[in-house]
Amino acid sequence: MEQKVLYEPFELYVSDMECWEQRPLVYHFFEIVQILEGEGDRITNMNTFPYHKGSIFLFTPRDCRGFDIKTATRFCSIRFSEGFLGKCKTPQDKARIAQWLKQLEHIFFHHNRFQELLVKQPGDCQMIKMLMENMVSEYEQRQPYREENLQHFVTLLLNILARNVADSAAGGNSEELSEPLIDRILLHIRQHIADPEQLRVEQLAALFNLSENYVGEYFRKFTGESLQHYITHYRMKLVQQRLAYSALTVSQIAGELGFTDESHLSRQFRKYNGVSPAKYRKELGIRN
Repeated sequence: MEQKVLYEPFELYVSDMECWEQRPLVYHFFEIVQILEGEGDRITNMNTFPYHKGSIFLFTPRDCRGFDIKTATRFCSIRFSEGFLGKCKTPQDKARIAQWLKQLEHIFFHHNRFQELLVKQPGDCQMIKMLMENMVSEYEQRQPYREENLQHFVTLLLNILARNVADSAAGGNSEELSEPLIDRILLHIRQHIADPEQLRVEQLAALFNLSENYVGEYFRKFTGESLQHYITHYRMKLVQQRLAYSALTVSQIAGELGFTDESHLSRQFRKYNGVSPAKYRKELGIRN
């Protein structure tokens, strides 16, 4: 699978397309896409879903995405890395960023990943439209304090989206049951990432009425990766964030995220990152 990386911490563009010439790619950054005009299908992790004018999609790092355009489409795409929102100049910044990254987890990992994000309030729709227009202008003008202003625009946008994600989550069990099964499985994993017993294949099969032999196949079909790889990678990303943006010790992080002990976390972290948690934190210039 071809991959695409972000060479700058933030990119924004508006583009008109009559066809999508690229194959679906794995993108290694966060992305917010709003459809300004047009209709078609978006392809997410080998699955196809319709889009139309006004649709808003949130993509997480390592999602494979592309588009099948039916009518000429105008996209507004905002792409950014965790580092874009995570630049710390003061201890106060560090505390603020730690909260922001938890917000980011909530927005991008707890929304309905395989449907568009519905912004239900007309006032919110208008604010999003204005924010995106202002971001485009600020990005293109390249004036002093551009990066700081873009940070504020993105955080405002995320606040509005978070409000709508929260409203959707408060819809109750009937709404929850109408969501795609894969979304409910992903949400369960993220909500119980610190409890390995809740993530066992036997438990998932019982909870979601699937055969134990089919759980892994179903998960890979919709996400493009194995269940165990997804769980491990997600937990490692949370460890990285806490090492970078919190004052928690490695032992405290291990307890929070369901590792047996500090040694277990360290072994897993070194396997996936090539360095120990302490060295990772040191290389970032962050002290306990």
